[in-house]
Amino acid sequence: MDAHDGGEVLVLVDDPALLHSIRRVAAAADRTLNETDVADARHAWGSAPIVVLDARAAAACRNRLPRRRRVVLLCDGPPGIDEWRIATAVGAEHVLAVPDDESALVAVLGEQPQRPEADGTVVAVVGGCGGAGASTLAAATALTAAARSQLTLLLDTDSWGSGLDVLLGIEDVPGLRWSGLSIEGGRISSGALRDALPARGEHLRVLACSRTGHGAGPTAAAVRAVTDAGRHAGELVVCDVSRFPGPVTEAVLELADLVVLVVPATVRACIAAGKVSQWITERNPNQGLVVRGPAPGGLRGADVAEVLDLPLIASMRAERALTGMLEHGGLRPGRRSPLGAAAEAVLDTVGSRPRTREWAA
Repeated sequence: MDAHDGGEVLVLVDDPALLHSIRRVAAAADRTLNETDVADARHAWGSAPIVVLDARAAAACRNRLPRRRRVVLLCDGPPGIDEWRIATAVGAEHVLAVPDDESALVAVLGEQPQRPEADGTVVAVVGGCGGAGASTLAAATALTAAARSQLTLLLDTDSWGSGLDVLLGIEDVPGLRWSGLSIEGGRISSGALRDALPARGEHLRVLACSRTGHGAGPTAAAVRAVTDAGRHAGELVVCDVSRFPGPVTEAVLELADLVVLVVPATVRACIAAGKVSQWITERNPNQGLVVRGPAPGGLRGADVAEVLDLPLIASMRAERALTGMLEHGGLRPGRRSPLGAAAEAVLDTVGSRPRTREWAA
């Protein structure tokens, strides 16, 4: 892809002097601009080849839009400590001052973005309330993807759960758990990681939390490194995520291409899920909804989606045989089962959406 054919540069700048500079630089670099404000930027945020913003817009984007690559913070004069802090918070790759750095800005706008090593996908599954069934749906989604011959990595990031290896019936299979993985930073080998993890079939590997309390789960740095390894290897990475705020949860949400919120079809669950969804949206706007039966009050999936203002991926009936299945050999959802159908819908949603982070915008 030629850098000049990669789409409009997204510009979130209010200052007239900065706007004048970016327009002059864009003309020199032969780039077109999409000048807008933060409130209207969501649709273009994921697809724009480059984002140029000022400190005020960066502060707003930090809490409203997911982190992305190729972000430039533009300053009117040399950047101070406040500008560097907000640049770090928003993940800016360049901090440039005008007019002194206009030649550097020309080079940034004119450079050709590197192609990713591979095009894997990250899906985070979160419960809208306690006992929503997020772990079960995450595991079912990973199993269904593996049945499609998709290389799949299932990550257990909720250290207070029972463990996804137990849910899948592979708790006695030897292999690496989070407690045995020490990551100081940087990348890890996706091939070496897959070889070290317990397997369920040919295409699925599972990284689960240990069944002891201390050190059972991952750190935020470990989650980022493992997720990046799976993405760069072209894998589907499915993450079972806690609904409670914390560094690990925030790291997964920032990395996810799609966040699936699982909500039982009850009024109380909808109220709780509304709080969770609002918190998630501040970190990643790309949410979809799976509504789980039974619905004792007659709530339909469309009703829950309307209340939460989220796209409905699937409504599923209660899985009658689920409890017995989990007690005898682990999860094995059938393609025609409610759980299997919901997992298929999640995968179809991921497969059909544009390769940007604006699906649910």
